[in-house]
Amino acid sequence: MNKKEKSAKTIKTTKKKIGRDVKKMLPSLEEMLKAGAHFGHRTSRWNSNMEPYIFTVRNNVHVIDLEQTQEKLEKALKFLQEIKQKKGTIIFVGTKVAAKEITEESAKKSKIPYITERWIGGTLTNFKVISKRLEHFRDLEGKKESGELKKYTKKEQHEFGIKLQKLNQQFGGIKNIVKLPDVLLVVDTHKEKLAVKEARMKGVPIVGLCDTNADPTIIDYPIPTNDDAISSLKLILGAIVKALK
Repeated sequence: MNKKEKSAKTIKTTKKKIGRDVKKMLPSLEEMLKAGAHFGHRTSRWNSNMEPYIFTVRNNVHVIDLEQTQEKLEKALKFLQEIKQKKGTIIFVGTKVAAKEITEESAKKSKIPYITERWIGGTLTNFKVISKRLEHFRDLEGKKESGELKKYTKKEQHEFGIKLQKLNQQFGGIKNIVKLPDVLLVVDTHKEKLAVKEARMKGVPIVGLCDTNADPTIIDYPIPTNDDAISSLKLILGAIVKALK
């Protein structure tokens, strides 16, 4: 067997292993039901593109087909694992109040960058400018840690402190990013419309949780689920964390 054949065999074996491992990470239908992952929004708030993922309507509320949630989650996890194996960059995005804490927690467990504060316009589409701000942030933080800022007056040190605090709030989760991400992992694709738009403009694949008010047709790897209930988010993001560890 030559080198090329060995490489192809290794890739094939790795993909099979990913498939087997991912199935073990998927939450059961019972677990998803218990977490309320099937509850969508009121019928008046739906996006018609979510129709294929809707099982039924109860009390004017759409009910998500959890078998499809499992299927789509499996595809998303396989994709994320492949990206991780290639050492690609994934950014976790979840800025709504209910998702901030669990997004940051999940990102830190997975050791990937994250954005939980307001999405800064141009984060992807004007990355050249953003990367300069990140570089300045890292430089300023390095000077503070080395004690270099102590040579300045107390007033100047205070101003540097305020600047660092602001930069940390805006970019703390992505401060070490040096290139466009390979994937955007979005907790609420309806809420994060600007992030989704920028990713599509730059050709960055999107893995995203889609409630019944979202448009899954603009998401590369949509995961139909309740993206409002903490119990549902914990379950789905928990599976993602397992896949990325």
